[in-house]
Amino acid sequence: MERKIMNDLLKWKRDSNRKPLLIYGNKQIGKTYTAIEFGEKEYKTTCYVNCENNREVLDIFSKERTIDKIIFKLSLLVGETILKNDTLIILDNVSDTEIVKGIKKFGKEENDYHILFITSLKENLLRFKGEELQYRYMFPMDFEEYLKAVGNVELIDFIKNSYKNHKSMPFHSVAMEHFENYCLTGGLPEIIQASLDGESDLKLRARQNKILDTYRKEFLSIPNFIDIIRADEVLNVLPYQLLKTNKKFQYGLMKNGGRSKDYDKALEFLNVNGLVQKCYKVKQIEAPLSKVKESDSFKLYLNDTGLLAMMMQLSRLKFLTDNTSKYILFENMVANSISNCGYNLYYYQSEGKAEVPFLVQSRSGKIIPIEIVNKNMAKSKSLALVMNRFQLTDAIRITEDNFSLKKGVFYVPIYALFCLKDNL
Repeated sequence: MERKIMNDLLKWKRDSNRKPLLIYGNKQIGKTYTAIEFGEKEYKTTCYVNCENNREVLDIFSKERTIDKIIFKLSLLVGETILKNDTLIILDNVSDTEIVKGIKKFGKEENDYHILFITSLKENLLRFKGEELQYRYMFPMDFEEYLKAVGNVELIDFIKNSYKNHKSMPFHSVAMEHFENYCLTGGLPEIIQASLDGESDLKLRARQNKILDTYRKEFLSIPNFIDIIRADEVLNVLPYQLLKTNKKFQYGLMKNGGRSKDYDKALEFLNVNGLVQKCYKVKQIEAPLSKVKESDSFKLYLNDTGLLAMMMQLSRLKFLTDNTSKYILFENMVANSISNCGYNLYYYQSEGKAEVPFLVQSRSGKIIPIEIVNKNMAKSKSLALVMNRFQLTDAIRITEDNFSLKKGVFYVPIYALFCLKDNL
C-alpha cells in the first residue's frame, strides 16, 4: 500500500546531512511494512533486526565503541554484508536507551550508513531525543491513502480540485460511498487489506479487537500497576463518553466517586502516546488558544475510527441508518484529521450551551471554527453566533453534502478532510 511517508523517506535518503531516522507511531499502522518496502525499492539490500528482547543487539550497541565494529557485528548477526549507501538498516521495536546511544554514533560521525529505527511509544522521544537523530511521525492511513489502496486514484484529483476551487465534486455520491466504508474499516492497513480481500464484517471486527489488545499490552510500560488498570478503564469507557449529549469526559462514568487525580497518569499515557486525543474546552476564543483552555474540561477521541466502530459494536446497517452513531464516527474522524495535521484540539462552549466542536489556530495565527452538520438535529446557529461574537471571518462546516461557499463558511464534504492541511 502506498503511504505518504514514502516521500519523506526518499528526501531523507537523498539528504547530504542525513542522520539516523526514528519513525514513531502507534502499533499496527504500517511502520515496519513501510520501512521494509522502502528498503526493497530503494536499496540493494535491507538489514532488518527486531530489537524487542534481543540481548545480542543490546550488547552490540552498548559495548562496541566504533561504527565499524557495530556494522561488523550487525553483519554477523543477520548473516549479510551491510553495504555503504546501498543497505538500509532497520532496527524495529527500539525501546532501550543503550541501543539509541549506539545509534547516535552514526549521527555524530561522518559515515555512509543509512539507519531507520522504529518505536511505537511516542513518550520514547523524550528519552531518545538528540541532535544526532531525525524524526518522522507516522499516522494511520487517511482517506487519500485509502482511495489509492482501493484503486480509485482518479477520485483524489477530483476531490482536491473541488476543494481548491470551492466547487461541486462531480462524483460526490461515489466518494461518500467509499468514505462510509473507510469509516468502518478505519486507517489500519491490516484491516483495509482484509476488507479488500473480502473478509466478512464479523472477521474484520475480530481483527480489530486483536489490534486493540496490542494497544492494551502497551499499558504494561506504565510504572504503576493501578494506572495500567485505569488506562484500560478509560479506553473501555471512551465510546460511552462520546454517546452522551454532553461529550465532556466524566470520571464518574468509570466508577462512582471517580476523580481526575486518580486518572491523570493513565490519561497522560494514552494522550502522549497518541492512543487517544484530548480536545480542550475554551470559554473565550482568542489567540493563543493554549492560554484560554480549561485543562480539566475536555473531550476524548480514539486514534482510529474503525476501532471505535468496533468498540461501539456498530454494524454497517446501523451506521447507515442511525445518524447519531454516524455523527459520532464523523466527529472522531474530524478530530483525527485535525490532530494528524499537527494541530492541538479545542472546542468552544458558552454558558448558553452554544457549541462549536472544533477550533483550529492556523500557523498564521488565524482561529478557524469547524462545525459538523448533523442531519439529526435542527440547523445549528452556534457557528454564526460564535463568528459574530468573536469577529471570525472564516469557518468550515463538515457535511455529507457537496462543496459550497456561503457567507464566509466553506462547506467541505466529510470525505475531503485530508485536504484541510492545505488551508489550515
